[in-house]
Amino acid sequence: MVKSFLTRNNRATQKLAQDLIKKILKQKKRQAIVIGLIGDLGSGKTTFCQGLAKGLGVKEKILSPTFVIFRKFKIQNSKFKIFYHFDCYRIEKPKEILKLGFKKIIAQPENIVVIEWAERIKKVLPRQTIILYFALLDKNLRKITLKTKFMLK
Repeated sequence: MVKSFLTRNNRATQKLAQDLIKKILKQKKRQAIVIGLIGDLGSGKTTFCQGLAKGLGVKEKILSPTFVIFRKFKIQNSKFKIFYHFDCYRIEKPKEILKLGFKKIIAQPENIVVIEWAERIKKVLPRQTIILYFALLDKNLRKITLKTKFMLK
């Protein structure tokens, strides 16, 4: 499935993320959900993560974990229990992420894992990863393209 969306501000980008996470939560899958975000600096990846977290009920402020590589947040009242937010901007080789326990994290069915700069670890992403491409068309206009191997209802 491939679908594109246009957003005109941060609020619309976050709303799109909240709508997507609602659809994901309706899925009957019993595995970790992995979402890869690909796009240039300033294209809306972190803003989208903030919307996903809000849609999951995460109360903490979501900032890009560029220097610590990832952060984790508890999810209340959901079949998913942990929201992982990775930022792979500083990752040079995919095997670097494996040293942080990435395989174990994506093997846990109660985890939702969102990865900014996912193209940097493409070789170690699961086949079922939901990929979103971000493009800044002008100062306020973003194009977000969703690619997934399964249908979202």
